[in-house]
Amino acid sequence: MKVLLVGDWHSELHEQAVFEALGKLGHEVVAFPWFQYFRPCAGRLSWLDSLLKRAQNKYLMGPLLSRINRDLLAVAAREQPELVFVYRGTHILPSTLRRIRKVSPRAVIVGYNNDDPFAQNQFHRLFKHFLNGIPDYDLLLAYRHHNLDDFRHAGAKRVHLMRSWFIPERNFPVDLDTDGVRDYGCEVVFVGHHEDDGRVELLEEIVRRGWKLRLFGPGYDWDQVIRHSTELSPLLPVKLVWGAEYNSALCGAKIAICFFSKLNRDTYTRRCFEIPATKTMMLSEYSSDLAGLYREGEEAEFFRNKDEMVSKIEYYLAHDARREAVAAGGWRRAHTDGHDVVSRMRDLIEQVENIRGAR
Repeated sequence: MKVLLVGDWHSELHEQAVFEALGKLGHEVVAFPWFQYFRPCAGRLSWLDSLLKRAQNKYLMGPLLSRINRDLLAVAAREQPELVFVYRGTHILPSTLRRIRKVSPRAVIVGYNNDDPFAQNQFHRLFKHFLNGIPDYDLLLAYRHHNLDDFRHAGAKRVHLMRSWFIPERNFPVDLDTDGVRDYGCEVVFVGHHEDDGRVELLEEIVRRGWKLRLFGPGYDWDQVIRHSTELSPLLPVKLVWGAEYNSALCGAKIAICFFSKLNRDTYTRRCFEIPATKTMMLSEYSSDLAGLYREGEEAEFFRNKDEMVSKIEYYLAHDARREAVAAGGWRRAHTDGHDVVSRMRDLIEQVENIRGAR
């Protein structure tokens, strides 16, 4: 199948992972990244060029947005794809989707958004074009269960759940060398962004109990928040880790904590697959959704409050064999249930084939 993959392409975990997975499945994939349209030009007025481009990228209007949509339409007309997969289509206009249908009539147009554009505290300006275009997609893929109904109520023709994933080449068990143990070795790790949802207090309690905690994530998120925390300020500056460093940060811990994004109303998150894939034991906030993916006490552990988090950390740090058994169970579950990116794309292609068959 010929696929036109459209997206910002700012991260190797998203569009690039999809691109490579579809290629592994034998499909021809044409990339259309739009981040490059906003790169500032060099020269005497580069500051002005950068300012204008940032403004257009933020407010989703202006000549660059028109150019992106015009160029996408030209690529669709030239390539004649059977699938147009728009990943988080913040910059794609509804009129462009309708025109793609005319210039490339064989194409099934699919949209996916890993954020929750319907959440109350979400930046709705960012998703205005995506939300207005919902009826123009042949299929909307929802990251979370409650977005299935959200999409239906917004006029979606078809909806299907597609969870996030782990990438086997990036998320796997590894034994750290001496330098790795020095940089990443700990009893408990949390890797992720800050939200004002009580996670700071929980992390402070871990340190207060005397356990070695490592914290990784965007420093612009964390540094100001924990600067005056007696327990967490020694962790400054907080470092953002990617790629091999991210994998080492998970593998270097005995227990990896997982919090959900309240902004996105999450009941699971991408790390719910990446952590088990490294064969590190996951201790996550509880949700019935996640508990339906992993058996509690056998493939993952969950906490419902601070006391339960503390008691489970205490137990599993004192019982290595049990902790390793749970970690191994989670690793098996992540693989056997197909939570890897290639399996997700295989499911996507099946959905597209069903739509093509119905036509």
